[in-house]
Amino acid sequence: MVLNSGSLKLKCLHWLLFIVVFISSAAMGAKQHGNNYGTAEPRERLVKSLPPNTLDYWSEVKPVIDQRCVVCHGCYDAPCQLKMSSIEGIVRGANADKVYDSTRTHMGDLTRLFEDAQTVTEWRNKGFYPIVSEYKDSPEANRNASVMYQMLKLKKEKPLPGGKLLSTKSFDLSLNRKQSCTKADEFDKYASKHPLGGMPYALPGLDKEEQKILMSWVEQGAVHTARAPLPSAFAAQIKDWEKFLNGSSLKQQLTARYIYEHLSYAHLYFPSVDEQHFFTMVRSSTPPGQAVKIIATRLPYTAPGVERVYYRIQPYVATIVDKTHMPYRLDAQRMQRWQSLFIDADYKVTALPSYDLAHASNPFQTFAELPIIARHKFLLDEAEFTIMAFIKGPVCRGQVALDVIEDDFWVFFTDPDRPREQKLEEFLAAKATQLDMPASGEANQPIQKWHQYKNQQTAFLTSKNKYLEEKYQGSEKLSVTIDGVWDGNGVNKNASLTVYRHHDNATVEKGMLGQAPKTAWLIDYTLLERIHYLLVAGYDVYGKLGHQIDTRLYMDFLRMEGESNFLLMLPAAARTKERDFWYRGAKEKTLAYVSSPVFENDSEPGIKYQTDHPKLELYGMLRQRLKAVLPTEHDMASVSNAGIRQQLERLNKLVGKPATTMPEDSLLQVNTSTGPEYFTLLRNSAHSSMTSLKEAKNRLPGEDTLTVLPGFIGAYPNAFFVVD
Repeated sequence: MVLNSGSLKLKCLHWLLFIVVFISSAAMGAKQHGNNYGTAEPRERLVKSLPPNTLDYWSEVKPVIDQRCVVCHGCYDAPCQLKMSSIEGIVRGANADKVYDSTRTHMGDLTRLFEDAQTVTEWRNKGFYPIVSEYKDSPEANRNASVMYQMLKLKKEKPLPGGKLLSTKSFDLSLNRKQSCTKADEFDKYASKHPLGGMPYALPGLDKEEQKILMSWVEQGAVHTARAPLPSAFAAQIKDWEKFLNGSSLKQQLTARYIYEHLSYAHLYFPSVDEQHFFTMVRSSTPPGQAVKIIATRLPYTAPGVERVYYRIQPYVATIVDKTHMPYRLDAQRMQRWQSLFIDADYKVTALPSYDLAHASNPFQTFAELPIIARHKFLLDEAEFTIMAFIKGPVCRGQVALDVIEDDFWVFFTDPDRPREQKLEEFLAAKATQLDMPASGEANQPIQKWHQYKNQQTAFLTSKNKYLEEKYQGSEKLSVTIDGVWDGNGVNKNASLTVYRHHDNATVEKGMLGQAPKTAWLIDYTLLERIHYLLVAGYDVYGKLGHQIDTRLYMDFLRMEGESNFLLMLPAAARTKERDFWYRGAKEKTLAYVSSPVFENDSEPGIKYQTDHPKLELYGMLRQRLKAVLPTEHDMASVSNAGIRQQLERLNKLVGKPATTMPEDSLLQVNTSTGPEYFTLLRNSAHSSMTSLKEAKNRLPGEDTLTVLPGFIGAYPNAFFVVD
């Protein structure tokens, strides 16, 4: 359509009038609240004791919020940044800025709860607005000037429409849907535009008693008393651990920094006291015995700005949600293990490393004076946690990192006690600068970055192979044997892992679950450490687009390295065949890289194969080597009801369209005469390869499969099925 100057002016006039009306409406709403209730002022909600007939937040309100609100309002992807998993998040309020923003051209403002501001006033200065009234306390103001109250009221007045399916015209449930972050003085406009937008959104409303509790609490002023004090039994545990983490020697200080940079996202617990109380390790400017003063930095290795850092342990007070929960045990055995690995070991630390970004982002430089084998064993002791951290650590939605991995693969690790691994120490001392991470530099164009990372990886792997060739001549030159795969020392169930990806989230489980996957990784120390510093310690959720692209590109090379390490255990001919299958449709530069000399050598693996299916045979040999540490709770063989087991085993054979029809992650309840049994159904989406930034181009629905496992797997189930 062509607009003449007259129609264009008329169109502009219409838009101008719309903007004027919009601004006027908001201003009128704010003015009306001000006329009725006075001046709004930020205020805390903590009271020493509850007024008579006032609901108790901890025993009456919080259970309802935990059951009905936290599922959507408990993580970085909470709508409007409204985190309701703690009273501090409710009082902080909401903010229209998105944490996950794939188009951000500048670094986002940090808004981490409990870290980047401590008071309501500080949060208001960061752009957060209240969801409960901050006008003079009165029941009327608390009702009418409260977003939370009005959202609950709207849902009560406009419940879900009848029918089995929600209308996509009325409810937008897409991942990157447009947010509607209304303030109290604009709520009438929101309700008019989104009559079905009450809370809980797109879900059944609260029952009568739940509704009454939440609305009454808001009407009463949304106040709360202090948290119950931490049980005294924890005091001794915290004291012992803070003493261990804050020793004065250089060896102790460097060890503590290494531990912190790997556990800053962990939910720590003390099993000798209570496995349901969780804690976090933080950097503080104050020593043990004084109140914690958090050093809030963008990354765990960002310069702290103080002369001495103290590592402190404090309670994790938010509601635990599976999508961010990474438990990590602290007990006497763990302390002795770390004491043995890092403190009692015979080595010297001559100086503490700097926090300069280019240096601090490279763990091989920062921790060069810590023994390589000690670091490797530290990571392997809780390998599931180490791998899980790049899925759950700084994120709860991880598509930037996850669209570079397959939907179903197994992970194995090299043995740290193997002589070849022990030679890495002197090698890394000379080649640490070849392992710079993306966080240490500015983003360039993706094509330039790809070639930069390719050249860096090639140089590193070439040097590594040459070094090992010089140290191991003859039959041990570069051969890979089953004995070189870590077996958990016969007791550690972290020796093998299964990763299931579900679009933008994933699950890590111990063991070799499900059917034989298309791909597998073999991870050595250098690769494991780089994965952590790329996707956990060095990943900035608030980073700009360039940082996200850099992370994705670099992870592509780390995945290829892990896959190639595994392929080296196959005969040369089978290795080539598998590689060609794994990288179908990949660009020529990628194919040239994965088949380059850094991933090939003129020796066959030190493994004798007997069949024409060497990959399946290798899986069998690995299963035999690890049998003592393979968990069984997710094995179909553990299902006692033979009829159910046989029926569900049929689903494990589905390939192609029947599998594609299924959601990515479903929970199944089978009702039996002895009670319900539970299973997880996982659709494994097939791809020609995982080397493209545009994942959809590589989808192969005809090769999709389904995996059925007993128990519960995944934090984001797409569907629930109940059958007899």
